[in-house]
This record gives sequence, C-alpha cells and structure tokens, in this order.
Amino acid sequence: MQGNTPDSSTEFIDPASLPEPWRSALHTQLAEGETLVGWLALDLDSQLRFVSGLVILTTRRWLASGPDAQEFRSWPLRADMELRLQDQAGVGSIELVDTHSRLTRWRYTLSHHTEALLLVAAWQTLQHRAPKPVPAEIAQNDNDLGEPPARALFRLWRFARPYRLKLALGMGLTLLATAASMVPPYLTMPLMDDVLIPFQNGEPIHYQLVMQYLAGLLAASLLAWLLGWWRSAILAWVSERIGADMRTATFQHLQQLSLQYFGGKRTGDLIARLGSESDRICLFLSLHLLDFVTDVLMIVMTTAILLSINPLLTLATLAPLPFIGWMIHWVRDHLRHGFEKADRIWSEITNVLADTIPGIRVVKAFAQEKREVARFRNANDRNLAVNDRVNALWSLFGPTVTLLTELGLLVVWAFGIWLVSKDAITVGVLTAFLAYISRFYTRLDSMSRIVSATQQAAAGAKRIFDILDHSSNVPEPTDPQPLDHVLGHIELSHIGFRYGNRSVIQDLSLDIAPGEMIGLVGHSGSGKSTLVNLICRFYDVSQGSIRLDGIDVRRYPTADYRRHIGLVLQEPFLFYGTVAENIAYGRPDATAAEVIAAARAANAHEFILRLPHGYDSLVGERGQGLSGGERQRISIARALLIDPPILILDEATSSVDTATENEIQKALDNLVRGRTTISIAHRLSTLREADRLVVMDQGHIVEIGRHDELLAREGAYARLYRAQLQGQEVSASKPSWRSSTSHGSTDAH
Repeated sequence: MQGNTPDSSTEFIDPASLPEPWRSALHTQLAEGETLVGWLALDLDSQLRFVSGLVILTTRRWLASGPDAQEFRSWPLRADMELRLQDQAGVGSIELVDTHSRLTRWRYTLSHHTEALLLVAAWQTLQHRAPKPVPAEIAQNDNDLGEPPARALFRLWRFARPYRLKLALGMGLTLLATAASMVPPYLTMPLMDDVLIPFQNGEPIHYQLVMQYLAGLLAASLLAWLLGWWRSAILAWVSERIGADMRTATFQHLQQLSLQYFGGKRTGDLIARLGSESDRICLFLSLHLLDFVTDVLMIVMTTAILLSINPLLTLATLAPLPFIGWMIHWVRDHLRHGFEKADRIWSEITNVLADTIPGIRVVKAFAQEKREVARFRNANDRNLAVNDRVNALWSLFGPTVTLLTELGLLVVWAFGIWLVSKDAITVGVLTAFLAYISRFYTRLDSMSRIVSATQQAAAGAKRIFDILDHSSNVPEPTDPQPLDHVLGHIELSHIGFRYGNRSVIQDLSLDIAPGEMIGLVGHSGSGKSTLVNLICRFYDVSQGSIRLDGIDVRRYPTADYRRHIGLVLQEPFLFYGTVAENIAYGRPDATAAEVIAAARAANAHEFILRLPHGYDSLVGERGQGLSGGERQRISIARALLIDPPILILDEATSSVDTATENEIQKALDNLVRGRTTISIAHRLSTLREADRLVVMDQGHIVEIGRHDELLAREGAYARLYRAQLQGQEVSASKPSWRSSTSHGSTDAH
C-alpha cells in the first residue's frame, strides 16, 4: 500500500477536530502532503487500566500517542497490513497485523465502539475496498480473530520447554529407530542378487551368507522395536505432563481473571476448552506428532536411499508428490475452518448441559423437559451437520491420496521392469526399490491423514491460548503495598463505574470509619451491589479511587486484600463436600472447634447436628438437599470463620424466614462490633441499628443518616420505608388461600 494515493472516495479530516493535547502536537508530526484520514480516542492501556490515548490514521501511516502527546509511535502503511476489530466483555480492541505478526493492539471501552467502526471504515476506504461489516458469528467468537491456529501449536513450546532434554532424547531415539527400520529393505538387495537369483541359475546356496543377512534383518528389527518402545514411553510421559501443565496453567489463569470476563462467557464453553480441547492436544502430542516426525524422517531417509540406488527411477517415483502436497495444503485450510466451527458448536452442546443439569429443578417445575431436549437436539444437529461437511471432505481426500500412491507404485513397476530388461538395474535393486517405495508411500499416506488431527489440535490450542492471552480487568499492582494489619477505614473518592456503555456509579464519595456499620438501601438497580463489588475489587472503578486505610486498593495484592473481607452473598453457593469443608473454605486449616464456633455464631449448629452425619454430612452440588435458609447460614458461618476486619452482607438474610432472620440478626449484632460492616438488606427494618444508612438512586447517594433522622426528613428513605411498611400491612390483611377457599361463597356475596 505504501506509495498509493487515496482515491476520490477517501474523506479527509480537519486536524482541528482532534482533542487536546494531540491537536497541537500533531502539527509537528505530519509530513508535507500527509493528510489525516481518521482517529480514535482511547481510554484503556495494554493492561486495561484507564489511561487516555489517541490512534491516528493518515494517508501514509498509523500514529499512536499516550495521554501527554509527547511521544508518537508510527507504523508506515503497507499492502500486507490488516485491521482486526473485536469486542468482549465490555472491552473493544483493534489489532494492527501483517502477514507475519501482530504489530500492535489498542484497547478501549465500548463507549468508543462507534468511533472505532468509523476508523475501520476509513481504513478500508483508504485501501480502495468497500467497508466490510464483521459477521455476527465472528464478532461473537473471539477465537475467530487473532493468530492463525497452526501458530498456536508452536506456542505449546512454552509448556514443553521444561522437558526439552527428554524431548531431545525422544527425538534422537526416533531418528535411530527410523534408521534401524531402513536396514531390512536394504538387505533384500544382496539376498536377491547374491543368494536367490544365483540359486535359480544352478549355483548352490551360501548358507553362511544367508545366516548373516537373516541375522542382520533380525538385529535391525529388534533394535527398531527396542528404540521405538523407549521413544514412545518417553514422549508419552512428556506429552501427558505438557497437557497437565497446560490445564493447570489455564485454570490458574482463569482464577486470576476478573468477573467481567466470566460475564461474557458460557460455562460450558470454558469447560469444553479446559477439558476436551486439552485432551485433544495431549493425544496429538503423544501419538500424532510422534507419527508425523517418524513419517517425515522415514520419507527423507527413504528418498536419500532411493536417490543413492537409482536417481532416475526415484524421480519417476516422486512424480505424484507435488499434487499430493497441494492437496494436503488445500484440505488443511478447509479442515481448519471446519474444526473451528465444530469446536464452537460442541461448546453449545456443553452449554446446554451446563444450563440444564444445575437447573433441573426449574426445568421440571415448569415442565420444560421437551423444550430442553429440543435445545439439545438442535445443537446436536448443528454439530452433526458441521461434522458431515468435514467428513465429506476428508472421505474424498483419503482415498485420493491412496489412489495417487498406488499410481506411484504402478510407475515404479513399469519403469523398473523396463530398466531390468535393459540391464540397467538388477532384480534385487528393483525389489529393494519396491520395498522402500512402498514404505515411502505408506508414510506419505499416513502423514496426509495426520492433517486432520493436526488441525483439530491447532484449533484446540488456539482456543486454550485465547484464555491465556486474556488480561485481567483487575490487574495486579507492579509495586504491591504489603497489607498486614487492617483497621477498616474505607474511603470512596468521586468514584465512577461503567458496564460497557452504561454508567452505573457516578461521582460517588463516601467515608466509612473503622468499625462503622453502613446500611445500603435503594430500589433495585440503584447500584448497591455494584458498589459492594467495587469495594471487594471484583471490578476496578472507571474513575476516582477506593482507599483502605489511606492507600488505594489497587496498590494491594488482590488476594491479600480480599482475604480481609468476609462476604455473604444474596445467593449462597456451596461446594460439593462436607458441611465442615464448606464452612472452612476460607480457612482450610481451621480446627473443628473453630468451625463449630462459627456455625454457632451463624445459628447453624443445631440444624447441622440434625443432619445424618453432622458436620461430616455431604452437601450436594450447589447445596442440594439443604433449604435456602440452611445454605445461607452455612455461608454466613464461612464468612465469620475467617474473622475479617471488613464484613459485607449482600442481602444476607433474604433467603431465610422471619424467625430464622431474627436469630441470625442477633448473632450478627454481636459479630459486627469492631468490624467495618457494609450491609445491603431488602427489609429496611433489619438496618435500624446501622450507624448510618446510605440511600442510593441511579448510581448516586441521595441521602445519608440514621434511621430516625432519615424518616424525619421525609425524603427518599422515608418513602421507601413507608412503601415497604404499607406492603407488609396489605400482605398481612389478605386472607390465606385456605380461608379464601372455604369462605368463597361469602366473599362472592
């Protein structure tokens, strides 16, 4: 593209439209005749921190600058450049790539997505191409963009590097085993020319010579077997550990990603990537890669031996090879796209299972079994259709390669017989040649069939690295601040937060003293839970700062910071295991006495003792077998066991009845003393004892004060409280369904 001039359809932009300070700095950057074509304001850096920047497209190059506009990076325009646009979990990115690598990547929040689309359109116009919309299927799947899948296989070296010595030994054994397997066909030449043909001509058999040749054949076969077994054992051992390390690294990386990433992913898709994809890669490394290396070595060695025997016959034999190579290249590209699509659709099947099995109670309650079966059948049918297309291509490819190899053998026979008739070669040479060429084409056929497994593994590796390449939206600090003793002083200073384009928290400030209990109240969607998530640093603020004991929480190591927070969620989640293990989840080293004390404090001890095995009773997946109130009390005990200086209760008593709520509330009244406590409660009466109530509406704080003070103000809190009180009175005055049924005739009159 360099040197091209824009056509008449290219629209130029006035540099005066740029924001400062880039507008002033750009005048010193543009060369004579260089014109501005498009620009995009950035608000994220490479670590997904909120930093302003600017990307500029001119008629000659790309320019990018940071917030101070002091330094510009430049990429001259070239014909092989491409621009790739994608968005995921509220973060958009533009990648500038060429045929060899990714040159750079710019990131932004989706509030700038429209401007990003305009920049891409300007780029395509500058390239004399009509702007192409990104297909919905591609836009929704991040694994369709980025590096080619085959390159992901080479990136597996990251996991293979610790085992490089054993890999080198395995490759050396492969070379020796392959060389040993090349000896038997070579010994057929002297057996034919020096033993069998002379015997047919009336000469006696030289038994000593025969025994030497047969001993050589046996020794070569045994050596090839021994080396092959040793090689297979070593490489299988290495491949299993590469697969295990990759699964562990992927799961560990998933644990470090922010909640925002999981909000944009399906559980079934992640399970499929971590499970079936890693298994497929492990199978490829242990079997197919080994076969591929062996095939390549066999083909190279066979070609060298054939050339040493008879170059002319060798060239005739290799005539079909270019066409087979072209077919492998063509089929490989088509298989890659087919396997990538098959992987995505298989994830849809896993997603249906991940949705339906945990939610089986809801499915049965609403009698939606047939609907879920239809969902599964539809996903399964799409998977079947994709696999049918792949199999149709593969079923044609395999027999075609076999046919070409048979034609190659036919050429050898025809040309070889002609050479024997001309006394150019002996029968022994032709026999050895046929043995070698048979192995050659067998290995070529085998190598062509490995294309399918290679593309499957490449697609799987790409989907694994899509996870590993994703940076957390809650990054770890580069210079972490130690967090040993926590007082619990929390300061929120002019914080703001956005979900994509939607602003949830706006310019909110709040100072929470150590040991103070704060009650958060407000309508649904007012931002209460989002505020708690920001304090827990499940997300990072878009603007402003949150400080703990005077230090920005982004300077603390994330795990150390969260370890000082006890959290009880609105929807309690229990893991499969015993009751004691669930209570001790935050402190696995807790003693039995400490676990029981936490359960007593959460008013859970009595019902736990009534379980079949007490604290050793197994809790089903997600707490199946326990009531909502029982699950919530175990969740409260789990939070209390870690004895946190900061306690966050997000609708902690919403899943229990009134009697149980009163019992839990008594325990909480004692436990919140000395702790900084932030409580969200649907029933406002439970927050009467809070030191301050913070009333939120549409991401703003509208009132702060104690219960009695806020009622006296006749403001937002008073309206909420009276509306809830009125609702309770109406509910209490309504007759039960039994009384309504029994007195139905009276009511009718």
